[in-house]
Amino acid sequence: MALCVVLIAICVILSAFFSSSESALASLNHIRLKNMAGDGNKRARRAMWFEQHIDSMVTTILIGNTLVNVIAATVSVFFWLEAVALNWGATGAVSAAVMFAIVIIFGEVIPKILGKKRPEKFVMIFAPVLRFFYYLFYPLNFVMKLIKKLLDKIFKEKKQEQAITDDELITIVDEAQTEGGLDEYEGRLIRSAIEFDDLTVVDILTPRVEVEAVEQGTPMEEVLGIYRETGYTRLPVYKETIDNVIGGINEKDFLNIYLDGASSFDPIITPVVCATPRMKISVLLRRLQKEKSHLAVVVDEFGGTMGVVTMEDIIEELVGEIWDEHDEVVENFAKTEEGRYKVQGEVTLADFFSFFRIKKDAAEYDSVTLSGLIAQLAGKVPAPGEEIKFENLTLKVLSVEYYKVTEVEVTVEQLQQAEGEKPKEE
Repeated sequence: MALCVVLIAICVILSAFFSSSESALASLNHIRLKNMAGDGNKRARRAMWFEQHIDSMVTTILIGNTLVNVIAATVSVFFWLEAVALNWGATGAVSAAVMFAIVIIFGEVIPKILGKKRPEKFVMIFAPVLRFFYYLFYPLNFVMKLIKKLLDKIFKEKKQEQAITDDELITIVDEAQTEGGLDEYEGRLIRSAIEFDDLTVVDILTPRVEVEAVEQGTPMEEVLGIYRETGYTRLPVYKETIDNVIGGINEKDFLNIYLDGASSFDPIITPVVCATPRMKISVLLRRLQKEKSHLAVVVDEFGGTMGVVTMEDIIEELVGEIWDEHDEVVENFAKTEEGRYKVQGEVTLADFFSFFRIKKDAAEYDSVTLSGLIAQLAGKVPAPGEEIKFENLTLKVLSVEYYKVTEVEVTVEQLQQAEGEKPKEE
């Protein structure tokens, strides 16, 4: 009888070890373990061995846990039979039931909870013991591998690549931000970097109608006036028509030759990069870096100038708006009252859909900006005061300049807010 109790106690301890090991390996943060190993933690470095043998270790743990649980159950049955033989009556049944509960609670439930709580620490501490059981059960593990290969051939299981997607990475960033590992700015910066390669030139370009450019041969005083009025540091230079951009000039270079009394800025005209609307901005960034340029001209399929993109435009997609002393700070999404916002017509559809949590792909529309979307929905350039329904939003045109909607009042229907889908605050 005493032997049964001792055997059950040993089985409970081993079951607890295997159960906690299973939970720890399943919850193990491999990135955190690699970082700890890189910082010189010897235990973490030894634990990295399980990275290459994770499948075998799981099989080893399952074999060990199954064996000790079977032994515990068998001993419990013998204990109960011995109690019946000794005519213990209800006492024996209660004792057997208590032992069974001990095995379940202290051998399975509690160890799994503890193993999941501190998985890296558990694996680092018990790494030698785990490796001991790995080699102890290696013959059984080898047989299980053969069975698995046989089953794979029978059922012709296809291996699927388990690469982490962009959406999964963003989810990881969101969780890290929620748990306090990242602050709001760091989280936004990482999300912008992940989504960076999804953007194309057409998403960030300054359209042709807003481009400030100078014609070749323009008097120096007039060019100086444009620099003073706009505050720009770089201007495209065209010949005869803006569809024929031949280069660009830098404000610093221009001022140097202007002060020297030069009569023309032709000597400081530098080549600009040519880009297409659907070019990835990551590709354009590399081209600008390679060609040591800060300005790119975007051309359409007919060879006409569609707009321009600067190095600053690309960087802003990563770090957010960059304002200098010459810029007039304009808030793209300004909350005026509950459920009502004042939105600039130049915001991209991607940003507009993201802000108001519209579950549609901006690429499905012919327009790039909110202004273009409103014109597309209305079938014309709407006049100030006109309202357009879109999804759960009411879009009221506030101002129009040069056949372009510049400011819109957006009202969110109460249905969305009642469902907890309020627009995100910036």
